[in-house]
Amino acid sequence: MRYLLSMLKKKYVTGLLMVAALLTGCGADQAIKKGDKALALGEYFDAATQYKKAYSQTPPKQRKLRGQLALKMGDCYRRINYTQKAIAAYNNAIRYKQHDSLTHLYLGQQLMKNGQYKEAAKQFQAELDSIFGKENMDDVVTLAKTGLRSAQQAPAWKQEGSAYTVKRENFFNSRRSEYSPMLGGDEWNQLFFTSTRNQSKGDDLSGITGTKNADIFLSQKDDKGKWQHPEAIDSELNSEGEEGACSFSPDGRTMYLTLCKMDPDYPRFATIATSSRTDAAWSKPTDLKLTYDTLSTYAHPAVSPDGEWLYFTSNMPGGQGGYDIWRVRLTTSGLGGVENLGTPINTPGDEMFPTFRPNGDLYFSSNGHEGMGGLDIYIAHVVSNVTLNDELETGNEEIINGSHYSLEHPGYPLNSQGDDFGMTFEGLKNQGFFSSNRGDGKGWDHIFSFYNPEIVQTVTGWVYEQDGYELSAGQVYMVGNDGTNLKLNVKGDGSFTQQIKPGVDYVFLGTCKGFLNHQEQLRVEPVKESEEYVLQFPLASISAPVLIDNIFYDFDKATLRPESAEALDQLVTLLEENPNVTIELSAHCDYKGSADYNKRLSQRRAESVVRYLIEHGIASDRLTPVGYGKDKAKRIRRKVAEKYPFLKENDVLTEEFIKTLDEEQQELCNQLNRRTEFRVLRTTYGLFNKN
Repeated sequence: MRYLLSMLKKKYVTGLLMVAALLTGCGADQAIKKGDKALALGEYFDAATQYKKAYSQTPPKQRKLRGQLALKMGDCYRRINYTQKAIAAYNNAIRYKQHDSLTHLYLGQQLMKNGQYKEAAKQFQAELDSIFGKENMDDVVTLAKTGLRSAQQAPAWKQEGSAYTVKRENFFNSRRSEYSPMLGGDEWNQLFFTSTRNQSKGDDLSGITGTKNADIFLSQKDDKGKWQHPEAIDSELNSEGEEGACSFSPDGRTMYLTLCKMDPDYPRFATIATSSRTDAAWSKPTDLKLTYDTLSTYAHPAVSPDGEWLYFTSNMPGGQGGYDIWRVRLTTSGLGGVENLGTPINTPGDEMFPTFRPNGDLYFSSNGHEGMGGLDIYIAHVVSNVTLNDELETGNEEIINGSHYSLEHPGYPLNSQGDDFGMTFEGLKNQGFFSSNRGDGKGWDHIFSFYNPEIVQTVTGWVYEQDGYELSAGQVYMVGNDGTNLKLNVKGDGSFTQQIKPGVDYVFLGTCKGFLNHQEQLRVEPVKESEEYVLQFPLASISAPVLIDNIFYDFDKATLRPESAEALDQLVTLLEENPNVTIELSAHCDYKGSADYNKRLSQRRAESVVRYLIEHGIASDRLTPVGYGKDKAKRIRRKVAEKYPFLKENDVLTEEFIKTLDEEQQELCNQLNRRTEFRVLRTTYGLFNKN
């Protein structure tokens, strides 16, 4: 009986073990199938979760399968920045002898991101040893050699440091990812950034990252210059899909952004879209068709400071390898053809997140150049404009689409062992924000500020209607005796900011359709600290009368008072700058006194101004003096109405209107009526000969 019971017990236990093994194998197979499906869709977080489940259910004796699963886990963790887990998974794949031709390279790159430079160097050397003599491995050899040099140099870069100061800005950060900050607004008082925080739209978690899909958030400064709590943009801009990595046209009215639409059955390829600003709201994004290739990724748009080019990241065919930086021309009639930036910017690795400093320098991030680990920030300085026929052989400098660029690695602490990317600048100053996942165990990105105390000389100017408001359609032409020849677009408030060089003489010409030109000159002297010059460009309308401020006459006479000279000299300059213009110079009185007397007085006053202009070199046949007396009462413009609340735009200051007001308001209106103006008669003076 004891023996029989013993045999039955043994058979029972053996049966349980067999059933458990079958169930374990079945569970692992199901997890592998789910993992492979998620991987095919690019859902790396979900794929890694399934492979980890299968790995834990696979007996240690099945070394080959465990090694294969470890390799797949490593690739997934690498893609979602789970660095520590990727390192452990790749080490297991190597231990089980299931690594492939890229495992040592990828492990070395992950060790770099973890700051383990000596161990990384060993892996890069192992990669080079394992592929020695193999064909079609040139790109891998290049990346492994670059990685080896990086591992050897990174400790010295960190110890050497740089002039940059970097600070993590926790006010903008959450417990999830924030990245690609972008400053906007006329005073750089808006900070847009991408975030996967819980306030993002939708309830589902992304199979790619394991977090919510990203939305674009906005923080704005209040009247005291303090940043306000970030909020998701409340419009059709954000959806339940992915939105992020945005950039703006120079006038701030068009946003270029990255979209990744949701599709449960097909891989999701990122695309670039545009959104327009109406008042304070951003419209629903519209896809921007860069090419007819629907199987490549297009992301990270960046508009050049002149608004003529859109730079972006793509893995489309024809590049240097991995993700490259490309560009396409923006024209009024549509997009031009796409161009690859080529070397030295692009490499067999990944070049991503292009952005511009307003001085024209291109900033981008790469893991294919020598760096400190992960994505490092690099600067492509525009040295000079050259023709494509020129040939340069200067090592780290090369012609890129007609421009001469020189690459710079800005060092530590702007760069770190983690991913560093997504620069944005506060005007021309070398300060602003960027994103990095340094020090985050889960690999999530956060926003950092940076500052470099370099000496920067700038000029800021405002283009506006004389006696009116800003001209956002204005343009400024900038010419320097060093060969500078630029066309500057203005922002929504009519302003522009441009970097200038010491020892250079500049001429600036403010222009706008429907207005006369205005010129300013500037001599830039060397300085020991940053300095900003300020210029004003008041443009006179061609179609409406223009008030000449600060013209004073003796009481009841036509004699010009000495304090009128400054305003009249400015009018002389205006006519010299616009030599093809003829004007009517008019003087006006209030309604007091007889009509005949007022007309004679105003005629004499207009003639006094014309005599002054002729004495200062303006041809008499360009000037027509007219005294209107009280015949043409002033029409109130919006700016005057804002200054005097009792007046409304388009009110006409007739005698009847004025007498409805109180005594103080009447006197003010009479002062407004007593004025000297000019209006443009012709813009073709001197352009044609007498015949």
